[in-house]
Amino acid sequence: MTRTSRGADSRSGDARPSTAGAAPGVQPYYARAAEALAGRYESVRFETVHGDFLPLLPAAPARVADIGAGTGRDAAALAALGHDVLAVEPVAELRAVGRRLHPSPAIRWQADSLPALSGIEDEEGSFGLILLSAVWMHLDAPDRPVAMRRLHTLLAPGGRLLLSLRHGPPPADRQMYDIPAPETTTLAARHGLTPIHESAHPDELGRDDIHWTSLAFEKERM
Repeated sequence: MTRTSRGADSRSGDARPSTAGAAPGVQPYYARAAEALAGRYESVRFETVHGDFLPLLPAAPARVADIGAGTGRDAAALAALGHDVLAVEPVAELRAVGRRLHPSPAIRWQADSLPALSGIEDEEGSFGLILLSAVWMHLDAPDRPVAMRRLHTLLAPGGRLLLSLRHGPPPADRQMYDIPAPETTTLAARHGLTPIHESAHPDELGRDDIHWTSLAFEKERM
């Protein structure tokens, strides 16, 4: 899966990539545009995009998965905070950029994507935090329950899922959906994830027709 930054979904003219699953028109776009888009993705700081999430991060060191890691900006920021980060990104060109820009030994790159994330079966129940920044919007309706179930399985008891949603007209060059926040919250609750945060934000690239919702959920504790 790939992703974009809030106010930066520039895998569409946004500022950070997003690819969910193997959806046609999603991964090919980011593969073609990886080098050209990297500068825009990396120009928006993690703290700017995810300021509302900062108080929700686990104490370091924690096991963290950045799903749809793109060029690795968020993975690198989380690694710098002392976390052990798995950067999941299906697009080889973006992984190559990420490894070049962020050669941290605390980041391990993995080729995989939602909804299945089948390549990390040995890590079920091990993540204290999973981040999906501008990724969920690429999943179609049948894939969303499968993906949410899988994310719940990967989280450790008490682990948190941080997720952003893009709202506004979708680009014409790849699969993207304007998914309502209540739908996502209801789906998470059905899969054992309790909502703990919701906030709305304007687009950080100044696009008047796009805005974002940040959602956070916590897995039940044993």
